Order: sequence, then structure tokens, then C-alpha cells
Amino acid sequence: MAVLRFPAEDRKIESEQEIRSTLAALGIDYERWSLDRVPPDSSADAVLAAYAAEIDAMKQRGGYVTADVIDVNPTTPNLEVMLARFDKEHTHDEDEVRFILAGRGIFFLNLEGRVASVEVGPGDMLRVPRGTTHWFTLCEDRRIRAIRWFQDTTGWTPHYTGSGVDVDYQPLCFGPQYLGARVHTTISIDRSA
Repeated sequence: MAVLRFPAEDRKIESEQEIRSTLAALGIDYERWSLDRVPPDSSADAVLAAYAAEIDAMKQRGGYVTADVIDVNPTTPNLEVMLARFDKEHTHDEDEVRFILAGRGIFFLNLEGRVASVEVGPGDMLRVPRGTTHWFTLCEDRRIRAIRWFQDTTGWTPHYTGSGVDVDYQPLCFGPQYLGARVHTTISIDRSA
């Protein structure tokens, strides 16, 4: 289940209803969907068939013309290059819609200077409207599998803001495995005593 954070306010929201209503007030759609349709290792075709009704309903709702399944893991060729396209603040000319099937990631949203992070995991569906300033990164397992919707597959290109805001926010889902940058000190220990 998602976790919504407002880092500057030291505020964390974990209630599904509160996440939904808080994001809705910011123009972001969040829902929880069932994961019991297909086994986690099902083919992309099986996933698309199992969620055909939801996919079609979402297409109607947002004017999306196609949907696919993306499956990223630590062995994905050129993973770092792919992730580097989206870990800097950017916008898109169309909505970014994801239903997470496996893995976890964080969408950072810069909403008129107020940054929120939404850690998404299996069962979370998030719609970030076109033009919303955001960036995305994976959690420590470097894994995400999701259904994606597109209004125009040629229009899903990041338009970078160059603001540098993204460098001030570390991924929040890395937990104890993420140690961050080393801290250098001038403190020394006198071992002669």
C-alpha cells in the first residue's frame, strides 16, 4: 500500500482513504486495485486479459488509446540509463498512469513548490496528470512491474525543468539498506590512553 509524505512538513500519511483524498485535492488520482486476478509471474498478455475491464474503463475515463505491461528488474539491460531518464524533475505531454503489480517505487510530485512523495507498491494505481512536475525512482529492490496507459505513445517524453529540486530529495523507501553519502569528520580518537 502507498505511503504519502510531505518531507518539508515532516508529514506521513498511510491511511488509504486519507491518501486518496489528499492526493485528489492536489489533482492526483489514487486507487487500490485487487491483485488476485493472475499469479505474479503471469505473462504480459495474461495480465492484460485479466484486467481488460479495468483497462477499458481507464481508457474511457482518460482518453487512453493503449495499455501495456512494463517489467523492470535488476537484470534489465541498461537499467541505470533508463532510470536516469526519469529521476530528474520533468513533465509529460500526457498523463502518467500506473497500476503496480510488483515491486516498489517513488513518484515525487512538485506541486507549486510543495513536494510530495508517493511510495507505490503492489495494488496501487496512480494517475499523474499531464503537465504535473514530477520525477520517479525505484526502491532498493530495483523492481517494478506495472500496467501503463498511453494517450499517445509518441508523446510520452520527459520535458526536464532543470530546476535542480530533485537533488534535495533522497528516495524514502530504501530503508536500512540505503546508507546515503558518507559523512567525513575531523574528529579523532586518542588511543594512547
